[in-house]
Amino acid sequence: MNDQIHTGAEHGELGDAEYAEFMELAAQEGFDPEEVEGDLAAAGHGPLPVLAVVGRPNVGKSTLVNRIIGRREAVVEDRPGVTRDRVTYEAEWSGRRFKVVDTGGWEQDVLGIDASVAAQAEFAIEAADAVVFVVDATVGATDTDEAVVKLLRRAGKPVVLCANKVDGPSGEADAAMLWSLGLGEPHPVSALHGRGTGDMLDAVLEALPEAPAQTFGATVGGPRRIALIGRPNVGKSSLLNKVAGEERVVVNEMAGTTRDPVDELIELGGVTWKFVDTAGIRRRVHLQEGADYYASLRTAAAVEKAELAVVLIDASESISVQDQRIVSMAVEAGRAIVVAYNKWDTLDEERRYYLEREVETELGQIQWAPRVNVSARTGRHMEKLVPAIETALAGWETRVPTGRLNAFLGEIVASHPHPVRGGKQPRILFGTQAGTKPPRFVLFASGFLEAGYRRFIERRLREEFGFEGTPLQISVRVREKRGRKK
Repeated sequence: MNDQIHTGAEHGELGDAEYAEFMELAAQEGFDPEEVEGDLAAAGHGPLPVLAVVGRPNVGKSTLVNRIIGRREAVVEDRPGVTRDRVTYEAEWSGRRFKVVDTGGWEQDVLGIDASVAAQAEFAIEAADAVVFVVDATVGATDTDEAVVKLLRRAGKPVVLCANKVDGPSGEADAAMLWSLGLGEPHPVSALHGRGTGDMLDAVLEALPEAPAQTFGATVGGPRRIALIGRPNVGKSSLLNKVAGEERVVVNEMAGTTRDPVDELIELGGVTWKFVDTAGIRRRVHLQEGADYYASLRTAAAVEKAELAVVLIDASESISVQDQRIVSMAVEAGRAIVVAYNKWDTLDEERRYYLEREVETELGQIQWAPRVNVSARTGRHMEKLVPAIETALAGWETRVPTGRLNAFLGEIVASHPHPVRGGKQPRILFGTQAGTKPPRFVLFASGFLEAGYRRFIERRLREEFGFEGTPLQISVRVREKRGRKK
């Protein structure tokens, strides 16, 4: 029995028999078994461990990130402060996959946009499983570097010290001076030329856990985590109080009263839920200042920790770009979603008509999300919230067996083949659902599938199997046929 569980875990969410059947299918179609296995692992993995790359400005963090991920993606310029926001990439080393977060330079006692950059770096450290601290070996340890060391000590995360810009043996002595930081062995590296990065990455793998600490659902049968998100003054705190049946959080007409997310255990429909009331997300993160800026970071963290996001939208006002951005944040995080239109009791017929048009045009991307029209003030339709949440979570955890999925894909290919492009007609050969929370599919095709056809596949998957309230992640693998064609 243990073997069964063990192997199942290795194959994403495919059981032994299903996995064997799937690999046989891949072999028949002439695919390379190792590559198929890699594709399954990529789509079937749960969350990946996170590595944050931090340091003061212009020490070569982005160059190092490009070296780690093996391609030039992070913007590199020979002046400090080019990287502002945290940027995340996927990387692989020695067969292990992990996420790399490139951060803006961290500086002490800075104001304005530089303070925001420092806050981003601090948040990245908080959210990471391990940290690479980059120091310019040619300059040596500065006061700012010492300040970052204090920050890292407080965070208590495993740290790998990277002594960058060591281009030859003569720079090794400079790197050795960095033992003085008290972070253990400095790894001499030239991010620009690749020298020493392999040894440093070996140390990174030792510091990184196999999988990140699960922030949600850690206790089996524990309360499900629900994040209430939305722009300021949309009524998140009022909704939480109404749901709880008592004044749990401060409610004020002034937008932005809530700064820190507040976790509340609340019983609804006979079930205990953990609600996270988050601070309203204001403008684009790097345009924010002070407390609002931190509030949006914390909201992003709350979404990461939740299983489901209830997106609260003020029905009395037009749907804004900000509402759309908040929805995108939840979709990109792969969370189940319920949309609650608040202040419904204040709407007249005309506003309701225009709201429906807005929902169609502005929120078309989440037509699949359950919708509830509520009033946090009067408590109207609050009883509909729990069924909507349960529906979305069920969709988020739905898994389609491989055999059933392939029968369905076969029908689609027969009835709605991909359009012919350049004299060729790509077709889906087979596929599997490699993971849930959210559902992740890998389709293997004979050629490139156009975006429109992928959207069509997603729509049909939803029609056939439900998946209400959850984003779907569909990756398509195109492989040259190996061996003889069947």
